[in-house]
Amino acid sequence: MRLAFLASHGGSAARHITQACQTQQLDAVPLALASNNSKSLALVWAQAAGLQTAHLSSAKYPNPAALDTAIRDFLVGSGADTLVLSGYMRELGPRTLEAFAGRLVNIHPSLLPRHGGRGMYGDHVHEAVLASGDTESGASVHLVTAGIDEGPVLAQARVPVLPGDDLASLKSRVQAVEGELMLTALQLLAHHQP
Repeated sequence: MRLAFLASHGGSAARHITQACQTQQLDAVPLALASNNSKSLALVWAQAAGLQTAHLSSAKYPNPAALDTAIRDFLVGSGADTLVLSGYMRELGPRTLEAFAGRLVNIHPSLLPRHGGRGMYGDHVHEAVLASGDTESGASVHLVTAGIDEGPVLAQARVPVLPGDDLASLKSRVQAVEGELMLTALQLLAHHQP
């Protein structure tokens, strides 16, 4: 597998996967990372790790179709055949979705289909889990399709919701399992794809 990443902030799952490639835990090559946030820490560590990097956002490409084309062209041009979303906070356009169909994965901080869909991202998800009274949460890695959080789930990791949990404690517990979960999902994807 030849990997590219999209991240909006720190890109912790992308960083974990890049390190796993370097230590041969995953038979893949990390090639590129793009962010919609020019101040993203993911751009900093990715550049230091030797990945091709780009800031691609609506600030640079106000037309959504032009932004979609720029993202697709950068990722495909990097040589990537698999795209990993690592805390990417924007919807993908049809050109990018088509270019990586069946090879595009996202990590979501809940046990999908619970607490998924439009508006369910980041802290909103953990707040919804706490408000619902769920006794467990976790993370899901799924194939990305045109619907928000609707693609087939490849792998899930469960964590308990403990009495007294607040946003910070639950978020920390979920984030602690995300890197290994993404690694597991990519290993599964690698073994089930040509």
